[in-house]
Amino acid sequence: MRPATRQPARSPAAAVFASVAGWSFDLFDLFLLLYVAGPVSESIFPTSNPTLGMAAVFGSFAVTVVMRPAGAALFGEVADRGGRKKAMVVVMSGVGLTTAAMGLVPNYSAVGVLAPVLFLTLRVAQGLFVGGVTATTHTLGTESIGPRWRGLMSGLIGAGGAGLGGALASVAYIGVAAAFPGPAFDVWGWRVLFFCGLAGALLSLFVARRVEESPAWEGSDTGRAPEPVPFGELLRGGGKKILALNVAVAAGGGAQYYLTSGFLPTLLSEIVPVTERQRGLILLVCSVAVVVAAIGAGELSERIGRRRTMLGFGLCNLLALPAVVWAIAAAGGERGTVVAVLCVLMVMLSNAAYAPLMIFLNERYPTELRARGTAVSWNLGFMLGGLMPTFVSLLSPDLTDVPSRLVFFLAGASLVFVVTLIAVPETRGSVSFDRRPERTEQVGSDL
Repeated sequence: MRPATRQPARSPAAAVFASVAGWSFDLFDLFLLLYVAGPVSESIFPTSNPTLGMAAVFGSFAVTVVMRPAGAALFGEVADRGGRKKAMVVVMSGVGLTTAAMGLVPNYSAVGVLAPVLFLTLRVAQGLFVGGVTATTHTLGTESIGPRWRGLMSGLIGAGGAGLGGALASVAYIGVAAAFPGPAFDVWGWRVLFFCGLAGALLSLFVARRVEESPAWEGSDTGRAPEPVPFGELLRGGGKKILALNVAVAAGGGAQYYLTSGFLPTLLSEIVPVTERQRGLILLVCSVAVVVAAIGAGELSERIGRRRTMLGFGLCNLLALPAVVWAIAAAGGERGTVVAVLCVLMVMLSNAAYAPLMIFLNERYPTELRARGTAVSWNLGFMLGGLMPTFVSLLSPDLTDVPSRLVFFLAGASLVFVVTLIAVPETRGSVSFDRRPERTEQVGSDL
């Protein structure tokens, strides 16, 4: 049993920084594949059909997403039993090293089928580590600050971190594209981008040396540490219904994210082609806009509630997201300014919708199950949402068919999000991070 000793007052600044940075670097590593989908398709997954080549790249992206729930369960167990900090050091090291290793995979022309096999193997390993990020970064951050700031923290990490990660990826892309212009980028530039993933591994050193463990997990605020709880508690009694609804909400939010922010680099390069410089600038501006929208929506959830905030944006997105995507396709690459404004509007709406999701999931589980419950719910949902771009590509006979498929899938994702939110209770103030309920089923017992 962990010692339940009281500790002197601590500053949460390091934990907040590490949580936001950890999530940002994690998303930075994931975004890289979307930024270099074309060169990776030609080098690792060569095919005579451009649509099939893109589908293969998104398929390798989907492999990582599919492995995330397993990583969530594995590293969530470590975080709930051994501490949030210890688990975070491991997952950040793993994500950074596997991402950098992708830049070392030889071309298909050099080693044949071994190239896609190696690449997919690294994507599997990365998916396991990425699944653990949810169990560590957000849980550590929200457990280390006061209740007043948890909604804002949810937006800052969950969606704002994604925006920061996208911004870092955009900066890296612009810099590497300038250093390796034209054909050189297709040969070496995309590999250098993957090497940039080592920055995420360096963050683990900061966590190990400067970040303190979550006071809720240590029991320093209650005089006792939470007793270990079996993983099966997530699947028994009321836990089954809670988990199912959590996954459905996350799937609706995740699909909106992957079909907008996640698909945007490909949309701007293959569907609505703009210049490389315009593409990098639009993606950078969109990433900054996401941070603003996510923080605002997270803070709004602290004032009017998690459920009401997500439901409001979800209802708006039912009509707004399909309309904006169609307008982007209609504008074409010649109207770069119009495309940029529409892209900013699109990503702000989609990311604001799920900005309070992480704290919503946190508040559905007690401390001794929080890392596993949050991570498994989030990653199962985002696994389903992350498969949507692959289906969009596979169901598009030609690149010109992609916008109509995006419209259909976005409307469906928003509908799932809204319908599920109608069925869940408000969580703000429903459970204290410093007081352990007697039974897991008490959390959300009014379902």
